[in-house]
Amino acid sequence: MFWRRKKAGAGVDQEAKEAYFTASQGQLIWSRFKSNRTSMIAGYALLIIILMGVFAPFLSPYDPTIAGRDPNYENGAPQIPKFWDENGFSFRPFIYATERERSMATNFRWVVTQNRDERLYMDFFVRGWNYSLFHIDWDLPGTAFDVDVALIRSDIHLFGVEGGMIHLFGTDASGKDIFGRTLHAIWTSLAVGTLGVLISFFLALVIGGISGYFGGWIDSVLQMITDAIRTVPPIPLFMAFAAFMPDHWSSETRFFFISIILGVIGWPTLARRIRTHLLTERTQEYVLAAELCGASSSHVIRRHLLPSFTSYIIVDLMISFPYMVRSETALSFIGLGLKDPVNSLGALMQNVSKADVLLNYQWYFIPVLFFIALVLAFVFVGDGLRDAADPYSGTKK
Repeated sequence: MFWRRKKAGAGVDQEAKEAYFTASQGQLIWSRFKSNRTSMIAGYALLIIILMGVFAPFLSPYDPTIAGRDPNYENGAPQIPKFWDENGFSFRPFIYATERERSMATNFRWVVTQNRDERLYMDFFVRGWNYSLFHIDWDLPGTAFDVDVALIRSDIHLFGVEGGMIHLFGTDASGKDIFGRTLHAIWTSLAVGTLGVLISFFLALVIGGISGYFGGWIDSVLQMITDAIRTVPPIPLFMAFAAFMPDHWSSETRFFFISIILGVIGWPTLARRIRTHLLTERTQEYVLAAELCGASSSHVIRRHLLPSFTSYIIVDLMISFPYMVRSETALSFIGLGLKDPVNSLGALMQNVSKADVLLNYQWYFIPVLFFIALVLAFVFVGDGLRDAADPYSGTKK
């Protein structure tokens, strides 16, 4: 019996070894990534944050712009739903109605108080303001490139309250809901980062591929251009562009322009890595065989050289994504990027630099927490992918 069990165990180990050595590169990377618990937790957190940004209009009970402001709850504190209080228990979550009045104790400034005898019960899947999911609305200069496409148009929202408004993260000085603004800001920052990463990815593939494959004077010229781009300081560059951008540009135009600039200045690092890889791989026998078969240079680069570097390119893009989001946030924070009424993490973080906010309105820092969580999730996922990109490193002694 013991011998049979031992033989069965040996068979399982042999099958596991065969599966390991016959697995594809993607399967090996995924297997190693799953073994990293920190990266997996960060991956789930990143997925949740991205879904919150994608479905921000559905999750937001009110329009995050000035059209959805609550004039009776300006600079209001977060409202946490309750199930019970001194008046008893309720199966439906509720908040208290608020009353706004001027107080002599605050030099006749407006003061918001709670009426604990009046409950406002929460409802789910309520109708509210109209929104669009996966909406692309670019109003660029001219009419040739204007785009207005939406996959889903609806007015149903996840939650709301009867006879009033609920603000889970409180409101700002104008009465706009910070919860809705935060979710829309996540989507805006992710969209800017995605567009910037795609632009830098395309430029890095083209310039790095040509430079590494052909070498010689072409490589020298392209590397001079790469070094010139790397030496350009981003802050003075954006200060110059901020002065150049007309005031009448729409928020969509400013968004598109900033994304292009972030992509144009973000490609040199990946381009150098691609160049280094191609310089070492272009002399391999499989490249020579493809050239002898009559394959063009673009075909050799696209179908033979770059696929051997795919995993590292993906890892590099994942690692560079948080830096792109951070750049947009930093530029918007100092007033050189997206501005109000655009909801971006940097635009929301402009408010936390005021001393009055730090002392009296601490809920303004909630978007900062989401920004930190987003960047950390990207960093941990990127680190996990970087470690998993070499699937055989665990077998090295």
